[in-house]
Amino acid sequence: MISLERLKATLARFPGLAIGLVGDLFLDRYLDIDPDLHELSIETGLEAYQVTRIRNNPGALGTIINNLAALGVGRLVPVTVIGDDGQAYDLLQALKQLPVDATHILQDPRRKTPTYTKPMRREVDGQWRELNRIDLRNREALAADTERELLARVSTALDTTDGLIVLDQVNEESWGVVTPAVRERLTELCAARPDKLVFIDSRAHIHRFRTGVLKPNRAECVRAAADWNATSQQQSAVAVRAAEMNSDLAAVQRAAETLAARTGRPLFCTLAEQGILVVESGRQTVRVPALVPSGPIDPVGAGDSVTAGVVASLMSGATPVEAATVGNLVASITIRQLGTTGTASPAEVLAAWPRLRNDP
Repeated sequence: MISLERLKATLARFPGLAIGLVGDLFLDRYLDIDPDLHELSIETGLEAYQVTRIRNNPGALGTIINNLAALGVGRLVPVTVIGDDGQAYDLLQALKQLPVDATHILQDPRRKTPTYTKPMRREVDGQWRELNRIDLRNREALAADTERELLARVSTALDTTDGLIVLDQVNEESWGVVTPAVRERLTELCAARPDKLVFIDSRAHIHRFRTGVLKPNRAECVRAAADWNATSQQQSAVAVRAAEMNSDLAAVQRAAETLAARTGRPLFCTLAEQGILVVESGRQTVRVPALVPSGPIDPVGAGDSVTAGVVASLMSGATPVEAATVGNLVASITIRQLGTTGTASPAEVLAAWPRLRNDP
């Protein structure tokens, strides 16, 4: 669904891109535990896990940043709010290794820097296994003054980049960076600048966006369409349950087309191993097949790698179907990287291209 020549030309344009990113920026902290170092706590009698390495990576919005950087995108401009704490220091240090303009990363000492701490233990077969994750999150809304400054930075970022990626990571309304006011500002910006790409991914609130290029997964898509079609809260709950029970591919396609008609923009619905549904106004909906590698996989961050490949490709002149194909190529590489949130380089994407001819 993309020729080798078109793929090469698309990848060659990535270094000239400037991409803004709005949303929830986390710290992913990996603690590598050595099982050969066995020690019991004197106080509790429980095993005290011995950490021999700490790996700090940008997470959530940062996962998309990592992927865009690996793909060679030239300038990345995150717009977000973090705390003024040790986690913030580690996160900003990690971002310094990437082509990131940190001008619009706001630090508010009233906030925590969201952190996913992931203890990783090596098994006897040499594979790393993630133990129970430890989450540090904010459980209250942004302060009004911080939100006002954030809204101004969102507008500036769109003016100074080729477009925006929006990642609404937090399930609870108003606890994250993408607040109702931010959604309203994005609606205004999309109307004022229809030439700019605004690409939106939301775990729990995709139905609240009325504009932009949406990227729901299968479940998010059917829930959002059910919410929009319901006329009351009670009917909405019934409709969502019915949609989830009937989430075959045909039902998902109908839901995706409903959402795309609402925004008037293309829509990308990710289907895991079944690929991506691409919906465009006036065109037949297309399912772009995934490239599923053999052997063990780690799907953590796969959706973010798809986002990176799709957005960079769209900004480089690819059609939506071509962009979805690049997104699938990137994800097919990242999911083979176990025990970490993977990335893919342009060389790896080109090396994966021949598999497009062989996969169903």
